Amino acid sequence: MTKYWKKLGQLYVPKASGQHPKLISHAANPLPVHMTGDVYRIFFSGRDDQNRSSVGAVDVDIVQLKVITEHHSPFFEHGPVGSFYSDGVSIGNCYEANGIQYMLFMGWQNPPGGHWRGDIGRLIVTQEFSLQLERDALLMGIDSTDPISLSYPWVQASPSGGFDMWYGSTLTWDAGNGEMLHVIQHASSDDGSHWNRSGLAVPYELGFAQAFSRPTVVLNDDNNFEMWFSYRSGTGEKYRIGYAKSDNGRNWTLALEGSGIDVSESGWDSEMVEYPFVFDHKGERYMLYNGNGFGKTGFGLAVLDD
Repeated sequence: MTKYWKKLGQLYVPKASGQHPKLISHAANPLPVHMTGDVYRIFFSGRDDQNRSSVGAVDVDIVQLKVITEHHSPFFEHGPVGSFYSDGVSIGNCYEANGIQYMLFMGWQNPPGGHWRGDIGRLIVTQEFSLQLERDALLMGIDSTDPISLSYPWVQASPSGGFDMWYGSTLTWDAGNGEMLHVIQHASSDDGSHWNRSGLAVPYELGFAQAFSRPTVVLNDDNNFEMWFSYRSGTGEKYRIGYAKSDNGRNWTLALEGSGIDVSESGWDSEMVEYPFVFDHKGERYMLYNGNGFGKTGFGLAVLDD
């Protein structure tokens, strides 16, 4: 069955005037946490005047497509110099383990004279829907499987027990065509805290799909896995949203034509679409996503229409 995402419009765009200095632009990587009824607190990564990202949020009624509350101050700020998140925080998703709701994030470091890199950390989502850093230590850093940089983790409980994680990993900054090779890897865990990496999950193709980011995963009615992600082809094209499918969550088939969403002819998402987050609410399947400028034009909402 062909999937088609019906765009419901731009939900939120940050305004530079009157904003907190840590949230003067961008609303990237939208992440919804259900509050009550049709209202979600949608966390996002905003930026300061040095392009360092911190976590802001707006409360949105997704049925009325209305912002209920715009929170002025960040819920979590990038860290001090020397920390693994000193130059930014890009959020992934939330999951529950041992009675605690966690939010995963990519921590940015941008050292002078060196290349930027990322590692994976973890926040705690409190019962009041605020955020706390679990610990200054990494949840996952570079190793022999992921030797350069990590990004955008997505974790969920596995149907067979334990947890699955899909995350980005840089294999090279230049694959020979001026574009990085940044792939989606898989890891598993019994407790949601200690991870065993199993390597490449989603296949890539140089010049076609080679720079992946921000996977979002759901189970369909047949208990098979579906994934949406943003990707670049390596031929100079800006981000698009792609799609892959799997029967076990570890071995995936790339099916970019099945994403069901593309850029618009004009407007805020006419140049690029990226950073999807797929979730279900009252029998409907929704996608939050960003458009032009890596989230500079805010985020919008789409609903699945088979």
